[in-house]
Formats: sequence, C-alpha cells, structure tokens
Amino acid sequence: MNRTILLIGFGGLIGSIARYLTVVYFTRLIPASFPYGTFVVNLLGCFIIGIVYGLAERYTWLTPEWRLFLATGICGGYTTFSAFAYENIKLLQDGDYLIFATYSSMSFAGGLFAVFIGLALTKL
Repeated sequence: MNRTILLIGFGGLIGSIARYLTVVYFTRLIPASFPYGTFVVNLLGCFIIGIVYGLAERYTWLTPEWRLFLATGICGGYTTFSAFAYENIKLLQDGDYLIFATYSSMSFAGGLFAVFIGLALTKL
C-alpha cells in the first residue's frame, strides 16, 4: 500500500509540474480569453490515458503498478478538470457565452476523441 501511494504521489508531482509548464507556455503563446493551456492539457491528458490503458490491455509488461503511476499519478496530476470547470463558470459570469459553448463542447468531444485515438494507436 505504501509503495502504491508513493508511485501515485510521485506521478502526481510530475503531472502537476508538467501541467503548470504547459498552461504557462500556451498562455504566453496564445494570449486570449479562450483558456488554450487548460484545453491542451485536458486533450493531451486524455490522449495519454488512452495510450496507457490501451497498452495495459495489449501488453503484460505494463503492470498494475506502472498503470497507477502513469494513469492515476501523472495523468491525474496533469489533467485539470477542476480548472476547466472554474474557467467555464468564469466565462458564464463574464457573459462570454460563445467562448463558453465552444470551449465546453470542444473539450468534451476532443477529450473523447483523444482517448479513442490513444486506444486505437495501441492496437496497431
């Protein structure tokens, strides 16, 4: 149990730092009302988790411990659904209804598609 918690915690540390760096990079690259950094983080996190679970289904070398480290730890620390929810509430409060609708729908559809592609790539 202690080893599992350490694996998840270390993965979360890596994912959280990677999330911060990704958001800062995209916020500087594309300054806009649309939260591109969080959007990219969520799609990339969905894509990576699709690959992790796809590889786990296909290969025995991806042990349950590795899956916890990669999916629960790194992806869990990297993805930002709480930030996504807050940003959507803020867009609504600011009256940016078109950006809210675009961001919400693109994140949802894009996230599903990214997981699908991640899974599909592991089956090639």
